[in-house]
Amino acid sequence: MENQTPDLPSFNTTTLFISTLQMIGIGYPSTPFNICLFLVILAVIFIFVAECAPSGRKKTNPVLLPPGPKPWPLIGNLPKMLKNRPVFRWIHKLMEEMNTEILCICIGNVHVVAVSSPDLGREFLKKQDAVFSSRPKTMASDLTSSGYLATIFSPLGEQWKKMRRVVTSEVLSPARHCWMHDKRVEEADHLVRYVFNQCTKAVSGLGLVNVRVAAQHYCGNVIRKIILGKRFFGEGMEDGGPGVEEEEHVEALFTILGCLFSFCVSDYFPFLRGFDLDGHEKVMKKAMASIKKFHDPIIKTRIRQGRDGEKEANDLLDVLIRLKDADGGPLLSEDEIKAQIVELMIATVDNPSNAIEWALAEMLNRPETFQQATEELDRVVGKDRWVQESDISQLSYVKACAREAFQLHPIAPFNVPHVSVSDTTVAGYFIPKGSHVLLSRPGLGRNPKVWDEPLKFKPERHLKDGSEVVLAEPDLRMLSFSSGRRGCVGVNLGSTVTTMLLSRLLQGFTWSMPPNVGSIELAESAGNLFLAKPLLALARPRLAPNLYPDPQN
Repeated sequence: MENQTPDLPSFNTTTLFISTLQMIGIGYPSTPFNICLFLVILAVIFIFVAECAPSGRKKTNPVLLPPGPKPWPLIGNLPKMLKNRPVFRWIHKLMEEMNTEILCICIGNVHVVAVSSPDLGREFLKKQDAVFSSRPKTMASDLTSSGYLATIFSPLGEQWKKMRRVVTSEVLSPARHCWMHDKRVEEADHLVRYVFNQCTKAVSGLGLVNVRVAAQHYCGNVIRKIILGKRFFGEGMEDGGPGVEEEEHVEALFTILGCLFSFCVSDYFPFLRGFDLDGHEKVMKKAMASIKKFHDPIIKTRIRQGRDGEKEANDLLDVLIRLKDADGGPLLSEDEIKAQIVELMIATVDNPSNAIEWALAEMLNRPETFQQATEELDRVVGKDRWVQESDISQLSYVKACAREAFQLHPIAPFNVPHVSVSDTTVAGYFIPKGSHVLLSRPGLGRNPKVWDEPLKFKPERHLKDGSEVVLAEPDLRMLSFSSGRRGCVGVNLGSTVTTMLLSRLLQGFTWSMPPNVGSIELAESAGNLFLAKPLLALARPRLAPNLYPDPQN
């Protein structure tokens, strides 16, 4: 008779874990003590189950992973991750302490690989982009994409391929970009009106402008106009500023961005999602409820109008509704349309606004950069008309200022994670299937091996070869827009919005420090890469009065 492994008790780990928690009276962990106790119990249960399980695998020699802190069995570096928040600063500190441009931390059974070298970045996202072409499944990305129905956050598969084709060919194609030109110009004009009205409120003609508000809501206005055909959900403010509806909408978008890929415990231990240990799920659901409150009634009405032939296509929502499949039916479901619209909005509202707030802050501390930028605008455009998108190709120094802001002050510490679909080797290191690869935006943009004086604002560094300045960086010496097979398909839109935002602010107004401020403090927020304090600056109109709208109109 053959040797047989005796039957062992069957364990439902989740049930056992929850029962144990209830038995000792913890319930849902929230305090630091309970979370620590929670993790200890978790480790004990998994070790117990692992010890009871039959061992049918042959042991293999350990492989060489990228350098990183030594993980605990089963839970990996989770305790250190929980102790060191925000996690992105801990990761960057580890890379600095270990003097490495590639780092591996283990959270549960997931290998998180951080990279700060352009050479390594190209290996991951160019040479082996087919291997690193999927996305992780996380709580925030699941809620944002309504169950992975859109493009950015969907794992590799047929749904991603379908939506990628739609976005590339129908939404963000060069032809569609031209089609939406007039709507973008309307919002550039509206930006001028809003800032000008801040100036006219003051007797001195100097308006104290919250640049963050102006920049974020310009981006919000642009994306609402080209997708939904409207600037405001409500009436807006008399001076052209956002109303309470737009403030809530943009705040919800940034809340979602803050929760995406923020190292939630449940992203690495999915069966813990219902416990909401980090509190992010509650925050995400509230933000998504705000978004749906504004989007859903418009989308439902348009679907009825569009499919009944009552309305011509005037914006991207109309375009999505009118797409047909091979049988002549709607190509996209209502849920797919809703999910894709949310993704388009969060992908547009953050990067340009953050870059331009930082650019103006840096330029206020270096007045000579203002002079060079305005001299270029006056030379290329003149002072008797407003800068237009057709001028962008000639505005090398203005774009260099924006590019420098992307390099020094990225919107996020990492790109959207790339997940390996198979085992592979990069730079002699083993990268297991399922690894999450993160390119460090500040690590690339501030790499002293790549950039001279990397922490100094030097727009001129991007003008050396005399060729046209572009905001994207295909060689991954910085990461303004994501690259590779899962790269950003909205580079044209993002570059246009960024350049027009900075160009209109510089051409239309002379900027100076607020009263009693000698220099702008260029400090990052503790929990993200935003400027710690929203930028306040004085603006004075610098063109002829007839070019500006009547006050409050």
